[in-house]
Amino acid sequence: MNSQRPSSSLAALTLAALGVVYGDIGTSPLYAFKEVFAHGHVPLTTDNIFGVLSLMFWTLTIIVSIKYVGLILRADNNGEGGLIAMLALASQAVKERRRLHRVLMVLGIFGTAIFFGDGVITPAISVLSAVEGLEVAAPGLHRYVVPVTLVVLTALFLVQRHGTASVGKLFGPITLLWFIVLALLGIVHVLKNPAVLAALSPHHALRFFVEHPGIAFIALGSVVLCVTGAEALYADMGHFGKKPIRLAWFGFVMPALVINYFGQGAMLLAHPENVKNPFYEMAPQWALYPLIALATAATVIASQALITAAFSVTKQAIQLGYLPRLRILHTSVKETGQVYVPFINWSLYVAIVLAVVLFGSSSKLAAAYGIAVTIDMLITTTMTFFVIRYGWKYPWALCVAATGFFFVVDLMFFSANIIKVFDGGWFPVLIGAAMFVLMMTWKQGRALMRERLRDDAIDLKSFLEAVFVSPPTRVQGTAVFLVPEAGVTPNALLHNLKHNKVLHETNLFVTVKHHEIPWIGFDKRCEIEPLGRDCWQVTLNFGFKNDPDVPEALALLRHRGVQLDDMETSYFLSRDIVIPTFGQGMTMWREKLFASMHHNASGASEYLSLPTNRVVELGSKVEI
Repeated sequence: MNSQRPSSSLAALTLAALGVVYGDIGTSPLYAFKEVFAHGHVPLTTDNIFGVLSLMFWTLTIIVSIKYVGLILRADNNGEGGLIAMLALASQAVKERRRLHRVLMVLGIFGTAIFFGDGVITPAISVLSAVEGLEVAAPGLHRYVVPVTLVVLTALFLVQRHGTASVGKLFGPITLLWFIVLALLGIVHVLKNPAVLAALSPHHALRFFVEHPGIAFIALGSVVLCVTGAEALYADMGHFGKKPIRLAWFGFVMPALVINYFGQGAMLLAHPENVKNPFYEMAPQWALYPLIALATAATVIASQALITAAFSVTKQAIQLGYLPRLRILHTSVKETGQVYVPFINWSLYVAIVLAVVLFGSSSKLAAAYGIAVTIDMLITTTMTFFVIRYGWKYPWALCVAATGFFFVVDLMFFSANIIKVFDGGWFPVLIGAAMFVLMMTWKQGRALMRERLRDDAIDLKSFLEAVFVSPPTRVQGTAVFLVPEAGVTPNALLHNLKHNKVLHETNLFVTVKHHEIPWIGFDKRCEIEPLGRDCWQVTLNFGFKNDPDVPEALALLRHRGVQLDDMETSYFLSRDIVIPTFGQGMTMWREKLFASMHHNASGASEYLSLPTNRVVELGSKVEI
């Protein structure tokens, strides 16, 4: 992104970043502080309140301000951020070290899989915690909390197919209003008890650990909830750029969060009986219902940002070869990044409804929250080390010092959350583990398929030489043969010659390659090699954020002497049927799983943007 933006553009981007980037972390005050004291493990004493507030302030400072805003935002991959972009950077940095490259790829894909577990918990806990304000307004409304939450979530998932461009314009202003309200609610109570500001000093957090190490360790498991959503800072860098994200954090988000948390602490010092829901108890009675409505809107925006991220991550994982092709719809003609993936949308919806019904309250869900977040934080820190050491070539000692400190902090939070596995933490981990198995099965299955196809392959150049010894009849038009590997004779060509006894006037043997970088420009899109007699080997290069459009890419060949008439061009594809067999491949259940995934994958013609009325598909069986 261009750092030299006009001030009006910067203001607009900063406002937009508030809605998209900070929705998740901005709704943490609804549940983070109350969860520390909710279960009675951390006694509600003055010293403990000061210790927890100090921990929260320094957690926000160290993890968000220093780690993400200060360090991680520097690790952009052609302006793009997020775990997959970081994975691509790290894997590029160590590509000469094959074993390390393989380990980092698996680690990065595990982090991506865990993200889907986080994607289920975040909307569930956010919307539930907002709607729970009804209990504070009128205790008799308790039984309506879960049904109202489900209605809100159902409406949210129903509108996904229409895209977020129209509603998205409201996200920034609503979130800005939310942060203003957070600050106003907190400052009233801070002014009543300004002594609470002493908790800004780190010695309160240190004293808490020294005097009550066991209690402080348990508290860490809930304190980490104040930084959930920090990964979004990095993931959304490509949309907004570093400057608006940094400006929004230091100018609006962090001050509002700190004031609100300290306001909750100040109120509990005066009214410890309000510990059940300190966020809503801060508000005057007349403001409760408007506050519930605003909180629900803010949590819907936070959930929307995460759902959009899930669509984006899915698309990137498909293009990197870790998920089968899924139907992807574009919801905006202007923004290529705005996509809708029906399968992911409804899978997330089912899992979220299950989470809301199964857990029933934000407190129970909070036990499930945190593990997925801390795993991803640990993986991001690990990846950062390899980027700055092997990519940026910084000295070993500096890299260890820079990332080692954050690794220890992340490890402490992860350790504090691992004890919550049996209280609900198993839920996002189970979802993440299931996604990881699917992703690795697809990757290995595709590798096995390529191996089998390579074993039976005929060299293209040799085959064409043999064909032209006694050339077949040439017919008008262009045949585009899609082949998984360059230099291999496609089955479709063999079938065409065997059954139709003809060869097209122009023949392109096209291989589509997806690379571990976000964007590849048109100048590097096509590589072409003449094979003689109007036959060409073509390689099309796409980044994992490019939309693969084969006809658009092939149109670039007109400047290189290959004339294509859209109406005279036919696309030949091979539709492989996978047959699982006992042997050296994967275990039988994984081979059957892969065969099922392969069978249910969406067609290559739609994925590659081929014109459906010009596509010829030919089936073949592949044993793995």
